This record gives sequence, C-alpha cells and structure tokens, in this order.
Amino acid sequence: MYRLLTSLLFVFLLVGCSSGAENGSGNDNGESTLNIAYMAQPPNFDPHFTDVVAIRDIARNVFETLVSFDEQNDVVPLLAESYEMNDDGTEIVFQLRKDVKFHNGQEMTADDVVASMERWRTLSPKASSYFTGSEFVKEDDYTVVLRMDQPMPIAKYLLGMNTNFGAIMPKEVIENADTNTGIKEFIGTGPFEFVDWKQDQYIQLAKNDAYTSASDEIDGLVGKREPLVDHVYFHFVQDPATRTAGIQTGEYDIALAIPSDNVEQLKTDSNLGLYIADGGYTTAIFNKKKGLFSDKRAREAVNLAVDKEEVMISAFTSDEFYRMEHGLLGEDYVNWHNDAGVEAYEAYDPEKAKQLLKEAGYNGETIRILSSRDYEDQYHAGVVVQQKLEQIGMKVDLEVYDWPTLLQKRADENAYEMYMFAFAPATDPTQIQYIDSKQEYPGWTDSPELDALLAELMVAPTDEEAKEVFTALQEETWNELPAIKYGEYNRVTVTHGDLPEFKFFHGPVIWNVSKN
Repeated sequence: MYRLLTSLLFVFLLVGCSSGAENGSGNDNGESTLNIAYMAQPPNFDPHFTDVVAIRDIARNVFETLVSFDEQNDVVPLLAESYEMNDDGTEIVFQLRKDVKFHNGQEMTADDVVASMERWRTLSPKASSYFTGSEFVKEDDYTVVLRMDQPMPIAKYLLGMNTNFGAIMPKEVIENADTNTGIKEFIGTGPFEFVDWKQDQYIQLAKNDAYTSASDEIDGLVGKREPLVDHVYFHFVQDPATRTAGIQTGEYDIALAIPSDNVEQLKTDSNLGLYIADGGYTTAIFNKKKGLFSDKRAREAVNLAVDKEEVMISAFTSDEFYRMEHGLLGEDYVNWHNDAGVEAYEAYDPEKAKQLLKEAGYNGETIRILSSRDYEDQYHAGVVVQQKLEQIGMKVDLEVYDWPTLLQKRADENAYEMYMFAFAPATDPTQIQYIDSKQEYPGWTDSPELDALLAELMVAPTDEEAKEVFTALQEETWNELPAIKYGEYNRVTVTHGDLPEFKFFHGPVIWNVSKN
C-alpha cells in the first residue's frame, strides 16, 4: 500500500548535567517526575470528540489504537496483533493482542474494541464521513472485522490517524459517556494512566506498572513503549517566555513550541538539548458558509494580497524553521508530492486583489480574523495577514483568544470571517480536513468538485492512480481556495538535562524516556 515518507530532523542534542531532585526529577520516595511545559490546554480529554493537537499529544499516552505509524509512516499494528484486508478491499480483519489490560485491570476484548470503534465511527467527522455505511463487528473475543460498504484501499490510514483518533476504551466507559460532554472516565491501555486535571494548571499522568509493550524495537509510534518515569505533568504554560525561562532553570524537563528566535541563545546552554522537527503547516481558513468569503473571488483576493513568505518569516524568523511549500503533502511525501497549484501559491498581485474584492461586493465591513497567542506563530502570521489586507483597503480586526475559546468560536458561523490555524503533518490526503465537505469542518467547505475527487481517491486501486487523482485534487483545492496554505514549519522542543530517549515524532514521545 502507499508508503508515505516524512523527515524528522534532530538538528543537535547538547547533553549536560541532570536537573536533579530539587527540580522535580524525584522525591523522598525515590519516584521520578517528568515536568512538561505545554503551550495550550485541551478543550476535553476525549479523543473521539476533538481533533486538536493538544489532545493528541497528551491523550495518546493514556489511550491506544488498533494500528499506528512507524518511522516510515507505514500503518502497522499496535493493539492489534495483525490485520489483513480482503482481496476486494471491503473488509479488514483485526486479530487482537491477548492479555492487554486496561488501567482498571480489565482485559481488553473484542467487545471493548467494537464499542470504542463504533463510537469513534459516529463521532469523528473523518470517520463518519468515510465509514457511514460500514460497521465494526465481533467475530470472537480476539477478532474484530471492519466491514465496509465499498472498497476502500486506504482505510488503514484513517484507522491510524493520530488526531481525533480511534482510542480503545472499556465498553462500560463508552456506554456511560455523555452525548454532549463525552466520556466520564479516562481509562485506556496506554503506558501512562490518567490521574488528575487541574483546569488552567496541569494534567497529571502516572506510570502504568502493568503495561506490556507489543515489541522490543522502537519504531515511530509503535514497537517498544515503556513507561520509565513514575509521574508526568503537562503544565499549561501559555507564555513562551515563561516556557523558555522554565526550561533554562530546570523547572521543566521538556518545553514545547519554543519560539525560534530564542534558539541561538539556547544553543549556548550545555544543560539543554534542542530538537527541531517537522511541526506541520500554517493556514488561514475562510468561513465559506456566511459572509464575504462565501464568494470565491474574495478568497482569491486574499490569496493575491498576501506575500506568503512574509507570513512565514514573521511567524518563524528564519528559513531554518520554515519551508515554502505549495503541496497539500510536502516534498518528503514522495508518493504524493506534485506541482499542481504552484502558480496560485506563488501568485502575489495586490492590485488584482483590489479588483477582485470590488467584484465580490466588499463594502467596507469589518473582517474578523480569529487567532491565539497560545501558539505565537499563528498570532504573528495573523498580524501579517491583517496588515496586508488593510493595505488593499479592507477593515480587519484580529481577535485574539485563548486556545479553547478559539476552538469554540470557530464552530460559530456568525463569529468570524477567517481564522488562523496550523495543522500537524498529514499522513495521507484524507487527513487534510478543510478540503472535505462531508466533514463540515469549521470553515464549511462545500465543493462538489472536491467531494467527487476525494471519493475517487478513496477507491483508487493502485498507488499510481491514487497519485493522479490527488494531483487533480490539489489543483482544484488551489482553484477553490477553502483555505490558504502559507508554508510548512518546524517546531522547536527543548529538554533540560539528559533525556537520551526523548524524540519528537508526530508530537512529543515520552514513553521510553527516563531521568538520569
């Protein structure tokens, strides 16, 4: 099946002395604690409910999936012992690992998997979009079958997606979940157990002493997954200066989303390890359901009015931390990357933008752009977009909110005209959420042309045919402009002291990390 490649660049690792027990590495009982400075608080702790990166990064330590991704972004078993698709692409049979225990001591069986995956299939916009006529069924206590209503050769990528993921939970947890607020107990099979959540302060996890890894070999998000510290705290630290100061003093062992303009200073500190890894891509997403940007000409005006490299420089300060990339999947994804849409990406013509804006009927109303300083790069990108649109005669208000509030407001069609957003690296075309009308993703794309190409892509029988369809899909995306991709970026993560097993792969990987 499709072999997707990604680059994960560890630029340098400067190893120094340990932070010591006085900085939270241990306590009087000899237990170890990993303190992580995290940039944003998740809106909930239910992976079936929400697609935000904050849930991915924290909840995946507690909950696991049937399959996940190795270093080459191939889909391989995790809670499944194995899986196999039938010849016509309409069924996938999962053989489950035996003796996998939930955090409550209960063994995971097919009943739990079916309950979990049926709930995920209903709640996840992506899953409900593509698996509407499908069903997860129990064959025996350790065999689950996904029966699909049409051939879907790339279904495995949907099953392995790591945001809004198909977390496996006890059947009883699923049955007791609230329709509006989600699960009431956070019980999974992962290397760490949920302990506590202090709103606006931290989420606390603890070592799962009963955890058994599927394999002894470390390989991306699969293989060896060993909890080596007793306690983990994800501290919610919105201010990047505070995260930077805290990692320097040893208050935190790991700090995420460190501003790129701090890197040169941090390089000189021998106590720190710096990791620069693929973080995703920066976008502006239009509200296409209501208001000015329901007219494609207005979206084209924004695309022409803004120099995309100015956006990326403002957000990330140096081309060490960003790449100008038009592709919906970048050049590292060799099975998918193509040149379609590059002319629209590179276009910059403020005068033509003014003309298109006039044709679209703009009459001086205020354009509201949502952004958040919980992710400084998104805020700075928004500032440039605001300035460029004002230069072509638009009245623009950049509204800044904390992350949970932004996520709430973007779901309200009356609350904005655009919002700044960054997406984690996609693992295949189906993960590019804003192009899919059926998902009703905030921004509300409604394009029969895009829908038809996505449907064709899902059933493409060969890699070559899939890439041909994807090329047409990418061309149509730059024609329709449901959103504007400005470029791809690297995230800077910093560790204090010696954390030799820490890595960043689709987010921070903290299993296998010990404190010396």
